[in-house]
Amino acid sequence: MSPSADVALLTDSRYTAAVAAPGDWYLGNILAEDALLQEALAARGLSALRVDWARPDVDWSRFRSAVFRTTWDYFDRAAAFARWLDDVAGRTRLCNAAATVRWNMDKHYLADLARDGIPVVPTRFIPAGSGTALAELVTESGWGEAVIKPCISGGARHTHRLDAGTAAAVGAGLEPVMAAEDFMLQPFQSAILTTGEDSLMVIGGRVTHAVRKRARPGDYRVQDDHGGTVHERVPEAAQVDLAERALAACTPRPAYGRVDMVAGADGRWLVMELELIEPELWLRHHPPAATALAAAIATLL
Repeated sequence: MSPSADVALLTDSRYTAAVAAPGDWYLGNILAEDALLQEALAARGLSALRVDWARPDVDWSRFRSAVFRTTWDYFDRAAAFARWLDDVAGRTRLCNAAATVRWNMDKHYLADLARDGIPVVPTRFIPAGSGTALAELVTESGWGEAVIKPCISGGARHTHRLDAGTAAAVGAGLEPVMAAEDFMLQPFQSAILTTGEDSLMVIGGRVTHAVRKRARPGDYRVQDDHGGTVHERVPEAAQVDLAERALAACTPRPAYGRVDMVAGADGRWLVMELELIEPELWLRHHPPAATALAAAIATLL
């Protein structure tokens, strides 16, 4: 029988277990976060179940809402996810809205934010199959060091740090992928190696809390998958303003999201990306944010 509840907390097939095995801190964190949200929803009289978004026997009309939480395989299955999104959008209320999710899937949205006056890390987009030599692009940019990654990506998938001397080798390795996918080139932000990357959680239009992510020594990737660490962070007023303006610039406006930012060479904060589909929100670092998210979901309903 298809599951039923007020709210489906969307995950993927790797994280559907109800209990984490000993030593599996990764799943343990996911379950702790979802438990905080389930408790906050229960306090509002709303039931919630964790559900694999790709589970074929689910009748999504049996849920009043579906909330994106840990659908962390969507970028590896982008076409299937897009088809599922089209189907489920007509069966239940999505949080965030389907239009927001479609927009946020592809990092071309950074160009939209820039046009709206939101300071973002400078980005040059490379269309699939363009055949332009990566070494040529890096030299033309004048950035010295750069980072390249797919426009639909996550978890540092096909992400590389490069310069004019290494671009040819990186380009050769990425050639099969770049023939099929759009990529983006950005100047490497040296602050990643010193202060790190800050993530601000915005729920109901307001920043609830923040964390600072640091790469392990010798690396530049801040994801915990690659040895990165997470630290408490009290955001500056300028960061709060930027995060709230960035989400306000989205249409439809998200009920919740995460704004990742870094200090540019001039000290000004720049948006690296918006996480509106499946953001890790670090609710365990600030449990009141779970209450705020439950309120946002209740408002949607």
